[in-house]
Amino acid sequence: MTLRCAVLDDFQSVATTLADWSPLAGEVEVVSFAEHPASEDELAALLADFDIAVTLRERLAFPASLFARLPRLKLLIASGMRNTVIDYAAAEAHGVTVCGTASTQTPPVELAWALILGLARGLVTENRALRAGGPWQSTVGTDLNGRRLGLLGLGKLGGRMARIAPAFGMQVLAWSQNLTQERAEEAGAERAASLRELLETADFVSVHLALSDRTRGLLGADELAAMKPSAYLVNTSRAAIVDQDALLAALHAGTIAGAAVDVFDQEPLPPAHPFRTAPRLLATPHLGYVTEDNYRTYYTQAVENIQAWLHTTPTRRLP
Repeated sequence: MTLRCAVLDDFQSVATTLADWSPLAGEVEVVSFAEHPASEDELAALLADFDIAVTLRERLAFPASLFARLPRLKLLIASGMRNTVIDYAAAEAHGVTVCGTASTQTPPVELAWALILGLARGLVTENRALRAGGPWQSTVGTDLNGRRLGLLGLGKLGGRMARIAPAFGMQVLAWSQNLTQERAEEAGAERAASLRELLETADFVSVHLALSDRTRGLLGADELAAMKPSAYLVNTSRAAIVDQDALLAALHAGTIAGAAVDVFDQEPLPPAHPFRTAPRLLATPHLGYVTEDNYRTYYTQAVENIQAWLHTTPTRRLP
């Protein structure tokens, strides 16, 4: 019997062209889906007749209740080697093997800098005006040279951000709960004595923390109010690290100069979601890891994982 594989959240319909799936021919039928299931019920119905599922990053949750509804599912592949929305114990209990793939850190760092530059030079406002025949220049850009970049998190991504900042002539201040002086010096950053100090002195605050009980809601109304009125916030990490209602209030009140956000509490954003129309906001649809090279890696290694599993030698197992 031919097995069936569902490739989920293939928004650009490129999963089957950016990798060679032919090694699975005759053994596995591959079907990609561009539409995002809006609920667990929709996802359960979609996957009911599939033996294998390939999911993109953490776009879709796989809780115990979902595994219980998918008796045919036997292999789940998630892009990346870290996934917080899969219930691994439930997967094991239902006989589902979970595997991951490699993923590079450069794409989200590149996007974070694109967002910083977009905010600093008002690119969205100026582009819209130019295309609509509007005024010729309406904004005055913010210089990066001589300004301070505040990094929340100085791990793999934050460290890359810190190394790039001097190319723009920026000073780097970093903070996290566990950041040591040695790590800050290694990355070429100054270690902030407190979160408050970073927020009060940075011109751009960029979030590069993992989501945990300690970081959930880390930036609330009080923290956003501590930022300089001329400062910008960039979040390419996880939406829940920033209180979403507090951020919307700050943007509408103009208590910060603006924000750039690539992650949201609901994804895809519903059509009427307030982030779609918030002022002073540069928003992108979770593009952090969405690059050609990364996708080639994801899907090529997904094929390899399926081949290994077919030969009862699963590779890159999670967690």
